[in-house]
Order: sequence, then C-alpha cells, then structure tokens
Amino acid sequence: MPGQRKRNPNGAGTITKRKDGRYQCAVYVLQPDGTRARKFAYGKTWAECDAKRRALLDKVASGVPVPTRSAKLADWLPYWLDNMIKPKRKRTTYAKYEVHVRLYLVPMLGTKRLESLSVADVRRFLVRLEKDTTAATAKESHKVLRTALSAACREELITRNVVTLTEPPRVEQPDITPWTLEETLSFLAAARTDPLYAAFMLAIALGFRRGEIVGLRWQDVDLDKRVIRVRKQRQRVGGEAYEDDPKGRRRKQALPLPAICVAPLRWQRMRQASMRERAGSDWQESGYVFTTRTGRPVEPRNVYRSFTRVAANAELRVIRLHDARHGCATLLTAAGVAPRVVMEILGHSQIAVTMNVYTHVVQDTQREAVSHMDRLLKRRVDRE
Repeated sequence: MPGQRKRNPNGAGTITKRKDGRYQCAVYVLQPDGTRARKFAYGKTWAECDAKRRALLDKVASGVPVPTRSAKLADWLPYWLDNMIKPKRKRTTYAKYEVHVRLYLVPMLGTKRLESLSVADVRRFLVRLEKDTTAATAKESHKVLRTALSAACREELITRNVVTLTEPPRVEQPDITPWTLEETLSFLAAARTDPLYAAFMLAIALGFRRGEIVGLRWQDVDLDKRVIRVRKQRQRVGGEAYEDDPKGRRRKQALPLPAICVAPLRWQRMRQASMRERAGSDWQESGYVFTTRTGRPVEPRNVYRSFTRVAANAELRVIRLHDARHGCATLLTAAGVAPRVVMEILGHSQIAVTMNVYTHVVQDTQREAVSHMDRLLKRRVDRE
C-alpha cells in the first residue's frame, strides 16, 4: 500500500508549481491591523521559493506585520519614521524628515500605494513642490522619499525605487563670503569683553560648531598640554535640549589647542569660578565650559545671538556663526595648510565635503598658481 504524501504542518505554508514554470508559496501572515491573511511569493526554482517561504515564516514567528497589499504612502512613511529612522538616526535627522513627511509627502502623495507609485507621480510632485516652496525644499523631499522607498525595497514591499529614476531639482549653492583676516581681527577685538569670547575664539580658530561649543566640558579640555576633545554636542529639537554625538570625525579626535585659545579659556574658568561663588546654593554644577550665572548650560541660539550682536556693534558684516568655520578654512588654507589637515581640524567625514564647501579657497589658490605660471612663461619669452 503506497505511503501517504507528507504535508507541511499547519501554518508552515505551501509551495506549488505554476503553469508558467515558476514556483509559488503561500503563507498566512500577520497584517498591520492584527488580522491574518494569505501572502504569496514567487521564485524561479523550488529552492528560491522555499527560501522566501521560510523568510515569511520567520517574520510570522517574530510578530512582524507583512502587508498582503502594498501599503499607502500615508501609512508607510510614518511607520518608517518611527521604526527605522527614530531608533537609529540623530534626533535632528528625524525631526527634519518628519517635517517633510508631514507637510509635503503625505498631503501630496499619501493616497498613492507603494507598488503603484510611478516615476511620473514623483516628477509631478517635485515640480509642484518646487513651485509652491523652493528648489532646496523639493530636493530635500526627494532625498527623504528616496530613503523611505529604499527601506521599502529592503523589506521586499516593492521591487524597485522609482525615486532613483527621477532627477532631484537643481539648487544653486549660495556664495560663501566669510570674514577677511582684518574683519576677523576686528571682531575678536570687539568681543574681548564678551562673556562668550572664548566660545567665539574656538569657532574661529578651530571651526567649532555651535552645538560643539555649548556641549564642551572641562574634562575634555587640557590647558596645560594644550589638547581639546569634542565628545558631545548639545542640541534643542522640539523644545527639548539633549546631548548627542558630534558630527563627522570629531569624536575620534584629540585636537591640539592653539595658543591663542588658552588665555581666553583660562579667563573663562576663572569667570565661572566667580559666578559659582556668587550663586552659592543656586549653582547647578554641570561640568560645561560655557554656562549661565547659575551653572546651567548655555542655550545654543544664545551663542548666535551674542555673535551677531558683537558683529553689529563693531559695524561688521553680520554673518552666520557657522560661517566662522568657513573663515577658519580660509585662514588655514591661506597659511598653506593641506586640505586633508583642514578636513581633520573641521571634523569633516570626507575630503570631498571640505573641497566642495570651500571651493572659493581653492579658486584663490588656483589664481596664485596661475600667477606663478605667468611669471615663469614671461621670463622664458623675455629671454627669447
């Protein structure tokens, strides 16, 4: 008597061969709404199809929802933000992505399903958004949507990312005009009596970012050995102040402290000791280099406010505090420092970032090189 054909246990799914020669598996999976539904997957061979069946069963065992129908962007984008961006990326990144999802992507593309979104849909969205806002906003939304759909591809919810097939809007980079050496020296002279004078010196001499300045602690400053580290930065997002890891290569660095920064930092330490004595029991020890009169950390925006106030009082062009980093690069390059060293000092993760941001510095160097060439060729022509 022939033996009975073995069947997979209940819930293990089935594999069948289709008329077109491909194999098809079917597994009951969990839906986002808590119900169960049958999910189909396909493969050219039985082994390929069985691997997909096992992958679906693993998700079932882990309680991961697997939609049988492609989700709408209005459902996928918030899920992607909360489960893939929020746990792994910086809060500032999450906040920036959330704004684009809430204000632009969901209102304008939310009804589209992942599987039905087309290149034409994305292109029309970008054209409309650029018209209603700016090219920079449309370009950033393009980046957010591309990242979200790349995650959907990895989750095997869609087979291709149509956003990668569309060109983002072109954004003209604004001309960067940092202070000249004379303007920088005038600012430092005017800021000498300001409580944040040492902070401005770090921004100009080492290119510190605003968050890196207010997040600096005394334990990371060695004035005797003239070494400084940036281990944390302070940010404020959604009304909440918090500490985060610094950008780029900062955390891995122990930077030599320029001699011009040592005296202002010593003065800051003495000034803070005086404030601590006057505050008495109201003092809140935080360990930060720059604090309020009661020891609390300085708000990042207040550093910029003081910076612009001093510049305006000195009748200087008012620039962004971040542009002090550009000025730092300008001064270092003018002094003949190699771009790679400038990159290390400013904490960029890639040399391309340094070169792209400070193209104007490179152009000045090119003009000097061409001038040398002119002198050499003119000398040879004059001889002949």
